[in-house]
Amino acid sequence: MIRLNDITSQVLSYHPKADIELIEKAYVYSAKVHQGQIRLSGEPYLSHPLEAAYILTQLRMDVVCIAAGLLHDVIEDTHAELEEISGLFGEETANIVDGVTKISKIHFKSSKHRQAENVRKMILAMSTDIRVILVKLADRLHNMRTLGFQSEEKQRAIATETLDIYAPLAGRMGIHWIKSSLEDLCLFYLEPEIYTSIKSLTARRQSEMGDFMKRVQDILTEELAKVNISVTIKGRQKHFYSIYKKMIAQDLEVSQVYDILAFRVIVNSIKECYEALGHIHSIWKPVSKRFKDYISVPKANMYQSLHTTVFGPMKERMEVQIRTWEMHHVAESGIAAHWKYKEGRAVQKADEKRFTWLKELLDWQKNLDDPQEFLETVKMDLFPDEVYVFTPTGEVKSFPKGATMIDFAYSIHSEVGEKCSGAKVDGRMVPLRAELKNGNIVEVITSPKQHPSKDWLNFVKTSKAKTKIRQWIKTQGKEESVSLGRSILEKALQHERLTVPNLLKSEQVTAVAKELSFQTGEDLIAEIGFGKISPNQVVGRLRPKLVDNEEAHQGLVSKVVSRFTRPKPDVGIKVDGVSDMLLHFANCCQPLPGEKVVGFITRGSGVAIHNANCRHIKEADPDRLVAVTWEPTEKSTYPAKLRISTVEGKGILADISTVFSQKDANIVQAEVKTTVDNKGIALFTIEVENYDQLQDIIRTIKKVRNVLAVERLQDA
Repeated sequence: MIRLNDITSQVLSYHPKADIELIEKAYVYSAKVHQGQIRLSGEPYLSHPLEAAYILTQLRMDVVCIAAGLLHDVIEDTHAELEEISGLFGEETANIVDGVTKISKIHFKSSKHRQAENVRKMILAMSTDIRVILVKLADRLHNMRTLGFQSEEKQRAIATETLDIYAPLAGRMGIHWIKSSLEDLCLFYLEPEIYTSIKSLTARRQSEMGDFMKRVQDILTEELAKVNISVTIKGRQKHFYSIYKKMIAQDLEVSQVYDILAFRVIVNSIKECYEALGHIHSIWKPVSKRFKDYISVPKANMYQSLHTTVFGPMKERMEVQIRTWEMHHVAESGIAAHWKYKEGRAVQKADEKRFTWLKELLDWQKNLDDPQEFLETVKMDLFPDEVYVFTPTGEVKSFPKGATMIDFAYSIHSEVGEKCSGAKVDGRMVPLRAELKNGNIVEVITSPKQHPSKDWLNFVKTSKAKTKIRQWIKTQGKEESVSLGRSILEKALQHERLTVPNLLKSEQVTAVAKELSFQTGEDLIAEIGFGKISPNQVVGRLRPKLVDNEEAHQGLVSKVVSRFTRPKPDVGIKVDGVSDMLLHFANCCQPLPGEKVVGFITRGSGVAIHNANCRHIKEADPDRLVAVTWEPTEKSTYPAKLRISTVEGKGILADISTVFSQKDANIVQAEVKTTVDNKGIALFTIEVENYDQLQDIIRTIKKVRNVLAVERLQDA
C-alpha cells in the first residue's frame, strides 16, 4: 500500500521547494474521518485516497491538488462538511473536493454515443478548475485497478461508464498513459476472452518482438546519425485495447494481427522531425494513406507528432511516431507537461492555440518554479454557452445558457411543454422561469388546466419552445377569431336580409376568400374576427352570389317566414338590430343607455361598445367600426363616475347624498379630499339606469348650495 512518505518524496523530487505541510495535514484529517471504513478488498478505506494522491504525483501536480486527492471522498463518504474543509485547507482545496463530489453524483445510464458525449461535456462544464478532472481521473484509475472485488454486474456497469466517459476525458486532457490504462482495464472486464487471447498472443511473441525492436532501434539510430540527427528510439508494444480496436475495425482474428509494435523517434527540433521522416521513408517503404501530420495540425488535446506506417525489416508493418522531446512529454502527461517545459519562458501564441478547447486561458506565468502558479492561471470554461441537465430517468439534455424549466419541458414533448404548470430541481420546487444549471435533475409537473402564456416568450431560450408557444397562441387566437368573425359576418348578412346556411363550408364564402387571396373561407372569417377585414367588404362581394340563389329557391312565403323568425329583440345593445353575446362595454368611457354609441371590432375580444364621443373611437380605424343601438331593456343599472367640486361647508355631503337617494341612484364608491384653497373635491361612482337619469342627477346636484361644478368622468 502507498504510504504518505511515498507521496511527499515524489512531490519533493519534482518540486523541491514544495510546502508539504498541507499534504500531511490532509492525510491526518482523511485518516481520522475514514477511520473504521473498510474497502471490499479488506484494506482500510484510507488506501484509496493514498493511491489516488500518488497517481496525481505521477502527473507532477501541486500540493493543493494532491491534498484534494487525499480528501476527495470525505464529503460523500463521511460526516465532513464542505465549510469545514474550506476552513481547514483553504477555499481552493475545498472547491476541488466539491467539484469531484458533484461529478461522483452523476449516474450515467446510457451508452449511446450522444449521451456519453453530453456527460463528458457536463463534467467539463462543471469543472472550472482542471484539477477537478485530474483528481477524478486518479480516483477512477485506482477504482478500476481494484474493480475485481465488485460483483460481476457492477464490474460491467463501472467499466462501461469508464470506457464511455472517463477514458475519453483522459484523452481530451492529453494524458495518454491514463487513457490507455483505463481502456485496457475496461477491456479486461467487458471482453475477458478477447483480453486473454491478446495477452497470450503478445506473450508468445515476446521474445521475437524484443529482438525485432532492438534491430529497428539500431538501424534508425545508425541511419539518422549519418545525417547528424541525434535521436532517442523508444519501442513499445501497442496497448491491448488498441489491438482490440484494430481487430474490430478490420474484422480480424487475434492470430491475424501482426503490427502490434510502435516506435517513437524523439528528436530535438521540429525541423529534424520532418528530416527524420524523409530518411525513414528512404529506408523502409511507407504504407499508402497511413501518414498523418499532427505537428502542423495538432489534435484538440495539444497532441503533436508525425505518424507513419512502414514495411520494416522482414517486411513487418510497424507504426513510427516522430516528435520532439517537448511533444513527447505533452503526449504522455498532457496539460501537466507544461509545468516542466514552460519554465522561464515568455508566453507563446502557439501555446494558446493548443488550448483552444479550453475557451479561456489566462496569461501564462513566466517563472514556473512552483507548479501551483501555473495551475492558478488555468481555468476552464469549455462550454460557456451550454448547460447540461438530467431528466428523472437519467437522460442528459443540453440547452443554451439561460434556458429555463419551460425549455426543458418542451424538449421532452410539445404536450408536456403546453401543460407545464411547475418544475422541481433536485426535488425542490422552482419557478418556471428559473434557469437550468449544470448537473440539475429536472422534473416537470403538468396540469390539464395549464396552457402556454405569452409571457413565456419573454424568457424561453430554445427555438423549439418559442415556436411551439407561438403556434399554440396563434391557433387559440384563430379559433376565437373564427368564432367572433362568424358572428359578425352573420349579423352583417342578416342586416342585408341575406342567408348563408353554413358560413365555414359555404362555396360562396370560399369563392370570396379566393378573390381576397385567402386559402379558405375559415381564414377569411378569422381575419374578420381579427378586425383586419371589414364584414361589409365581404357582404358586398357575397351579395351577387347569394341573391340569384335566393331568388331561384326562396319564394315570397319563405321570405315572410324568415322575416318573422328573426331573433326577438333582446336586452342591451344590438349590432344593426341583432343581439350579440360577444359584446362588452369599454372601460374608458362607460356608455349609458340613451347615449349615442358605436361598436369597435377588437382583435379576438369581441365588439367593444364606446361612447360616440370617446377619444379612442375618434382615433380608431373606420373599417373596424360597426353601427350599434340601444334596445329596450329590463331594469338594469350601469356605472357612472362624477366629480363634484364644492365650497367647504357643513352638511354638503349629506345634501349630495340626499339627491342620489331621491333620484334612485346607488352609491358604489365615494372619495372626498380637500384642496389647498379649502375647496372640496368629491369623487362618486354611482349606478344609474340610463343617460337621462344621469343628466337629471347632474342638473339637481348643480342646484345644491355650495356646489361649484359637477362633471362626468371618463378614463383617458
